[in-house]
Amino acid sequence: MEEYNSGDEVIFNADEINISVKECIEGVIGGTDYDQSKVNQWTASIVEHSLTHLFKQGRPFKYIVNCSVMQKTGAGLHTANSCYWDTATDGSCTVRWENRTMYCVVSVFAVAMAL
Repeated sequence: MEEYNSGDEVIFNADEINISVKECIEGVIGGTDYDQSKVNQWTASIVEHSLTHLFKQGRPFKYIVNCSVMQKTGAGLHTANSCYWDTATDGSCTVRWENRTMYCVVSVFAVAMAL
């Protein structure tokens, strides 16, 4: 496990995470069409790749990543997240991605570790 300097600032950067997660989604799903038999594999891979990228940033956070993939059929999809935490150090972001046949929604929660 990586050690963190107590002088480091703990800052959650939603824009940086958004870019990183979108790259993971593109890498796993890319331009493929929706295939129900592959959804479990896709969601697991997106979560694993996202966590790997987040950990490599070397920030003192514990991460929680949730991924949903839904076929585009005209049905509605509504999601909501709520957190009770220290808004000065902790953070979350939701990444919405879509292609011609599906939606992918990834939520990332980052909880600062005590230094």
